[in-house]
Amino acid sequence: MSDKYASLRLKNQLCFPLYAVSNMITRKYKPLLDELDLTYTQYIVMMVLWEEKQVNEKFLCEALCLKSNTITPLLKKLQAKGYIDKKKDDSDERNLIITLTKEGEHLQDRALCVPESMAKEFRLTSEEAQTLYRVLYKMLDQDREKRPEKDNTVNRNANKRQMKGDPL
Repeated sequence: MSDKYASLRLKNQLCFPLYAVSNMITRKYKPLLDELDLTYTQYIVMMVLWEEKQVNEKFLCEALCLKSNTITPLLKKLQAKGYIDKKKDDSDERNLIITLTKEGEHLQDRALCVPESMAKEFRLTSEEAQTLYRVLYKMLDQDREKRPEKDNTVNRNANKRQMKGDPL
């Protein structure tokens, strides 16, 4: 006999383990990031800036799947800590340019232990980590393509994306 409510069972949901693992990972990051005086969201902003050095707010929002009203207070706090500078683009005042400062660059050295520590928390084989990475980014990329406001500068290399180094 068929259970017409089977699709409503928690054990049949993909969203629940993703939600639970996301919360678990964020909790495991917390003590490591407390030592850097960063929240997880501030940390991912810094990771983009460590790679790019200078970005506009739109790029940052797209890269992190966040909205401007979430990014704005994060940027204020990072600027107050001396890790970034913000300025309006001379050619378009609606465009906010975010630049990594020397102090922000130095923080990168202190943050090197974070991915190493996180990789030890999860015993995934390299193959498992690569598979999970590809599936999660496939989902993110599909969502980005549906959004009318998407910025293709972030997504243009999606098919070539590969995880480098240890997972997490």
